[in-house]
Amino acid sequence: MSDKNVSRSRRLLGRLNPVRMSLRYKLGLVGLAGLAALPMAIDPTMALMFATAYFWGVYAMSWDVVSGYTGQISFGHGLFLGVGGYTAALLNLGHNLDPIVAIPVGVVMAAVAGVIIGVPALRLKGPYLSLVTLVAPLILVQLFIYRSDIFNGEQGLSGTDPLLGLQTFGDELAFYYIAFGLFVFVLTVLLIVTRTDAGSIFTAIREDEDTVASVGLNPAKFKIMAFVLSAAVGGLAGSMIVFTPSGNASPTTLLSVTVNVEIIIAAILGGMGTIVGAAIGGVALILIREQLAGVGLTVPLFNKPVSDMDFLIFAVITLVLLFALPGGIVRWAIGLGRKGLERAGFDTPEVAADGGKTPVEQVYEKYTGEIREILGGDDDGR
Repeated sequence: MSDKNVSRSRRLLGRLNPVRMSLRYKLGLVGLAGLAALPMAIDPTMALMFATAYFWGVYAMSWDVVSGYTGQISFGHGLFLGVGGYTAALLNLGHNLDPIVAIPVGVVMAAVAGVIIGVPALRLKGPYLSLVTLVAPLILVQLFIYRSDIFNGEQGLSGTDPLLGLQTFGDELAFYYIAFGLFVFVLTVLLIVTRTDAGSIFTAIREDEDTVASVGLNPAKFKIMAFVLSAAVGGLAGSMIVFTPSGNASPTTLLSVTVNVEIIIAAILGGMGTIVGAAIGGVALILIREQLAGVGLTVPLFNKPVSDMDFLIFAVITLVLLFALPGGIVRWAIGLGRKGLERAGFDTPEVAADGGKTPVEQVYEKYTGEIREILGGDDDGR
């Protein structure tokens, strides 16, 4: 390993060192510790609801990798959720494969779908790319309906074997910790990826693709990398969901337009391009929706219970939050925390560790410097 790679690895490990972490990351660790202990304070039904929320948090993070970082806005990310979920369910129901074996195959197939969709879509930009991602899952749904002999049409595939033999009642805590473990694992991996050079290049592509290409990097390669990583993580979420008590492989659960829109809303509300924000938004989405569905109070103007109008109320709440917090919950919380520290008399750094440079500036300086080294130095050093 070269000295540069060793240095990069040490810097990354340094960021993961709790002692050197910034306050917000320390607070994040405290939050995760609280979630790990949460089952002790809630009933089993709530534990199952949180488990489902963690899977959707993983799904939201998968969308944020490609759309939040590289700017390739996907309106049909449920395609990868569906490919992963249907693949795993078919292998389990049709070939009696254990879920532990079927899930990795579902992830691989979702990654393949990412290549199939991502490579041709590289020629497209803006609304054309978004339209392709929107139409692709609609085509898949129609295929599933036409071949109902295999995919059971709109009803989907149900009756899969329980994950690790766990039962719906009595094993709620096990479901909780499986989902929570997956959530933390994906969160950690994606934070590492997006905090390395690859993450900087992803963001630089979003801001100025031409500048990235001008320093000798191939934006297409990094776009495909982001697309495939995103598809694989989405496929992982879909593959896991079909083996849980509240999930099955059906168009309504995995591929509907509503599902696609909700996950975009979740990621944007949490904080697009942060991973952490998408994770929080995905979890909050399910928790808020489930709580609204259980409220029996009557809405005076419509004379209907809240549970019958849960989606409308959720949409109104979303609209208000989008106006109030355009940067997302995470960015708002960071800004609020910084102001609080300043009022309390604590010094807050005015300039980031990167010198306050934009991702484009960081990538340009780094890779033009490496090119100069390869060519034998800059003009002054010849």
